[in-house]
Amino acid sequence: MFAFLSSARKVLTRSVFASVIVALAACQPITLGGGTGLGGGAGPTINTSEPVPVALLIPKSSNGAGTVATSLENAARMAIADLTNVKIDLRVYDTAGSTTQAAAMAQKAVADGAQIILGPLFADAANAAGVAVANQNVNILSFSNNSSIAGGNVFVLGPTFENTAERLMNFAARQGKTKVLIAHPNNVEGQFGRNAVQQAASRNGIAVASVNGFEFSQAGVVAAIPQIKAAMDSTGADSLVMTSNSAGALPMLAQMLPEAGVNPANTQYIGLARWDVPAQTLELPGLQNGWFALPDQAMIQNFQTRYTQAYGSSPHQLAGLAYDGIAAIGALVEAGNKKALTAGALTQGAGFQGVAGAFRLRPNGTNERALSVAMVRNKQVVIIDPAPTKFTGAGF
Repeated sequence: MFAFLSSARKVLTRSVFASVIVALAACQPITLGGGTGLGGGAGPTINTSEPVPVALLIPKSSNGAGTVATSLENAARMAIADLTNVKIDLRVYDTAGSTTQAAAMAQKAVADGAQIILGPLFADAANAAGVAVANQNVNILSFSNNSSIAGGNVFVLGPTFENTAERLMNFAARQGKTKVLIAHPNNVEGQFGRNAVQQAASRNGIAVASVNGFEFSQAGVVAAIPQIKAAMDSTGADSLVMTSNSAGALPMLAQMLPEAGVNPANTQYIGLARWDVPAQTLELPGLQNGWFALPDQAMIQNFQTRYTQAYGSSPHQLAGLAYDGIAAIGALVEAGNKKALTAGALTQGAGFQGVAGAFRLRPNGTNERALSVAMVRNKQVVIIDPAPTKFTGAGF
């Protein structure tokens, strides 16, 4: 216990600000809105009997993202090979990880005849690309999961905080939870997470009893513990949502809050981030009997196995987004509708089947992905509410 506590308390002194690709794709503080209000988003008229020109914008020559770029391209080509009655003319453009080049490559792709753009990877690049071609009647399926860039002609394929928060708050409401406290670091990621939980709680009839932000540092977390405990006591909240992940404040919170008297037996701990990576996280006291959401792991494993067999190495964790993009395009084109790549078609309520299960794009440019709710039971992950296999209704 004490050895692990020591490790947990050191976590914020290590390289938690390292360039994890998922974080880079998700947490750029972009506010331009990805072309909203610039006239984009309708989409072209296509000939479904001919190969459909699809542009793939990836940072092939970027020093920090070349590996993920290769994985994305491989996954896209794998998806194309899986299509039976549709031909995709995939054209690859190198953004070099540059916002300026992403905009230029988006313009070039459209000039070359692209009917839809898949990518770019980073939020700022996707935002710039969307603005650059907003008046060209071409939609963009970006690999970002930053909802702040979604809208107009830009859709985000990456898993969003909003989607995860909605799944968890909906489940919590169905389990009789009525009042939640939110604990989040005062950084961009933490603020996005806080907002997502607040909105999802409101939609599902759960009151937000208290919002507790803290400095993203070891000292900040230590100082926040008694404040969170006091807020739990004074508000009578039945649930505590922590937005932090295992690379950030989660280990300290999940160790120190139970020690301070926020008992997991009486308070429902809920996590906006994945708690199963790394596996050591599952040992934390505050996570026992806690809830978090995750995609269908059997489906992801199937994709990873197929990818490894095809390319001789494991895919990057974001590779499936490229497969999903091609799968959605292929499904729409196969239906034979000349308006297959318009915003109206892309946002069909039934959605699509992807690497991790069902997903659909929403009219506001964000997405909804089918997620399972898991519980940590005896330091193991147990699925307590499986992911739906298809969508019904309009979504949240």
